[in-house]
Amino acid sequence: MALLAAKLLMFLSVISGKPGSAAALDNCVFLGEEEKNSLYEDGDVVVGGLFPLHYSPVSSVAAYRAKPTPTMYNFSSRALRWMQTMTFAIKEINQRSDLLPQIKLGFHIRDSCDDIPVSLRAALLLVNGQPESVSGDESLGKHNGSNLGCAAINRTVSSVIIGDAASGVSMALLRSLGSFHIPLVSYFASCSCLSNQKEFPTFMRTMPSDTFQVRALARLVSYFSWTWVGVIGVESDYARFAIQLFLQESVQYGVCAAYTYFYPVVLSQHALDELLDVIQMSSSKVIINFSSESEMQRILREVQRRNISGLQWIASEAWATAKSLWEKSADLLKGTLGFAIRRAAVIPGLKQHLTCLSPSHIHESAFLAEFWEETFKCRLNGSVNSHSHGVGSYLDRPLCEGTEDLSDVYSPYSDVTQLRVSYNVYKAVYLVAHALQDMSNCKVGKGPFLHGTCADPKSFKPWQLIHYMKRANFSALGEKINFDQNGDPIAYYDLLNWQKRPDGSLHLVKVGFYDASMLAGRSLVINDSAIQWPVGKQAFRSVCSDSCPPGSRIVRRKGEPICCYDCVPCAEGEVSNMTDSLECLRCSEDTWPNNERNLCIPKTIEYLSYHEFMGILLCVASLLGACLSISIIATFYTYKDTPLVRANNMELSFLLLVFLVVCFLVGLLFIGKPSDWLCRIRYPAFGISFALCISCLLAKTAVVLMAFRATLPGSNVMKWFGAKQQRASVLLGTAVQVIICLIWLLTSPPHATSNTHYHSATIIIECVTGSEVGFWCVLGYIGILACMCFVMAFLARKLPDNFNEAKFITFSMLIFFAVWVTFIPVYVSTAGKYTVAVHIFAVLASAFGLLFCIFAPKCYILMLKPEKNSKKHIMQR
Repeated sequence: MALLAAKLLMFLSVISGKPGSAAALDNCVFLGEEEKNSLYEDGDVVVGGLFPLHYSPVSSVAAYRAKPTPTMYNFSSRALRWMQTMTFAIKEINQRSDLLPQIKLGFHIRDSCDDIPVSLRAALLLVNGQPESVSGDESLGKHNGSNLGCAAINRTVSSVIIGDAASGVSMALLRSLGSFHIPLVSYFASCSCLSNQKEFPTFMRTMPSDTFQVRALARLVSYFSWTWVGVIGVESDYARFAIQLFLQESVQYGVCAAYTYFYPVVLSQHALDELLDVIQMSSSKVIINFSSESEMQRILREVQRRNISGLQWIASEAWATAKSLWEKSADLLKGTLGFAIRRAAVIPGLKQHLTCLSPSHIHESAFLAEFWEETFKCRLNGSVNSHSHGVGSYLDRPLCEGTEDLSDVYSPYSDVTQLRVSYNVYKAVYLVAHALQDMSNCKVGKGPFLHGTCADPKSFKPWQLIHYMKRANFSALGEKINFDQNGDPIAYYDLLNWQKRPDGSLHLVKVGFYDASMLAGRSLVINDSAIQWPVGKQAFRSVCSDSCPPGSRIVRRKGEPICCYDCVPCAEGEVSNMTDSLECLRCSEDTWPNNERNLCIPKTIEYLSYHEFMGILLCVASLLGACLSISIIATFYTYKDTPLVRANNMELSFLLLVFLVVCFLVGLLFIGKPSDWLCRIRYPAFGISFALCISCLLAKTAVVLMAFRATLPGSNVMKWFGAKQQRASVLLGTAVQVIICLIWLLTSPPHATSNTHYHSATIIIECVTGSEVGFWCVLGYIGILACMCFVMAFLARKLPDNFNEAKFITFSMLIFFAVWVTFIPVYVSTAGKYTVAVHIFAVLASAFGLLFCIFAPKCYILMLKPEKNSKKHIMQR
């Protein structure tokens, strides 16, 4: 392993394949003496650690310089806190009697500089167990035989590494260390790509996968109805995989990306201009940014320079708690929402461990010395940290007095109010410890390896440790810690809101949480009232198209995202009772949409009722006609012995009046709610009653004609047309109609039905004829009788004598024809209660025509001109 590590170290710059990598490596690694440039404590098992104690605002990977200046890297106090948390956790475990009592844990920590070549070199040194030589030439070039370890101090090999912070760096380490099967436990790498156990079988992490963060973000924007969001991210594995997942996840919540933009790690002015142009041109005011703190600083400076306001920033967990961004961009970041990894309320003893530093202790490591000098802006005697900043500026600093106290100044290093990544580091150390404890508890013959063997906790293979780590299940600070099949912890995020205190400082307020272990509908909990928004008291509206209200549906715009659409009112007979409905639902046959078209209401039921004005009017007309007919019967009965009544075929007159009463009352059968039995009565009653009336008139006319023919010499016609024959002719004329009606009722009788087709919003309850042939046969037969009656009356209209009523029958038939000829087209062209009204009107009009034309003149003489009611007057020509 040592030889392979040496060869890898020698060709490290070639592995990176990027200009400037070796120079960047020199710049970051050789900040001081090699013994002081790492932190080491011996033990039975040495845990390696990689922390980005230095970072470059401008990536060294893209810095195409032959020899980059030492000022490229800045010191990270926050990463130093992570490192110190690891040492604290290891010391805490070593002091416990219930966890690894027979094993002492050690640590070997190196700086990864948030840079792939540096991280690779540091990791190989950890697994090799030897530090670099003091001379860079020896470490990179003189690796021949015995010279390899001349200036080195032998150290225990690290069988497990806790690190690194960045996803891209972790991927590079895993690909390089894969052949060694060295377990790598990351505390901050969240890329979902690392969950691939086939590609990265030795990887675990205490940081949730971005898969869960993306689900939480999709639920968040959906919760506030932000369907039109901008998504940006740095050109890295972390952002690429996260944005890809977000775009896939957000589809099910109806969320669309107004734009998706990747910007380079090195944010030149041109790249910034392109990014800000995209943001300004978009109608979306909500921006999700997958980046780290350093890229966000550059973006915020440009936003401030352009004076862009009114943006709702959604922070990824990488910068959701980056308080340093607040100092110069407080107004821009007010109201920011972001998911941060779970915060530990307190890690007992950590605060004291962090703040117990003094000048006498910090010389143990160049990391601690540089932190001390950067915090108090002084320089220590014998310090070798001038490479981290300009030599001139460093020498201008005063010497440290030795009385400096960390409690007198604020530093991210000593800030334990937001222990999130530090808590992940703490859990990572305990994961290793519990895996070693499980290894120690193994009983020979029952072990997990070949033939039931166990591993020696003080001398084990790295792949044996990863076996126990993936099955670890323990508690840390009261929280149950377990992992899924991909080596990922169960995700829990705090939803943080960046709020501005009265004094202008930042207050990270927890306004909700996301728990992936809960059901989908309950996984996200938000306290809306606790949120401080960028502007006003409500969230921004960020939609491509306004929501379609109930009563309308969505119509997609061709060639545009699904969030961009038009709202189209539901078609006639359809409703939608939801906002943003994709389709309208058709109402049932007995219901109809209301005016808003968001609810199906019962249709209006229509029929000619006794309670409406038209029904009342027709009912009164029917009763009036019946009463008039009865009164005429009474009058005729009173004057039955007078010449006028006797001369006009009294028996047929009485029959005709009785049948007219029936005709008037038949009109009442057409009023009211139709039913099957009522429909079966009304049409035959109408047909038979009119057949009776016309048959009587036909008989009366025939009697007139026969009477005059009987006066001719030798004529005996009247003996064939006496009273019995007249009754028989009426019955015969009616019998044909009765037969037609019986055939109609037996074959396809009339019945009641609900008509929903003529008027969409109305149910017309009506009688349908059943057989159209039957109905028109009934009308046709009445028409035939009427034509015969009219012809005979017309022929007899000029016969002598005053008792001749043929001319009155002629007039009545003319009225009858006028009524029913008009009735037919009107009847066919109307529907519902108006059809019934037309039918009743035709019945009443024809009945009144018969009544008035035939009997009004007689009543006039009987009531007002009694002197004309004499045999002499009637016989007068």
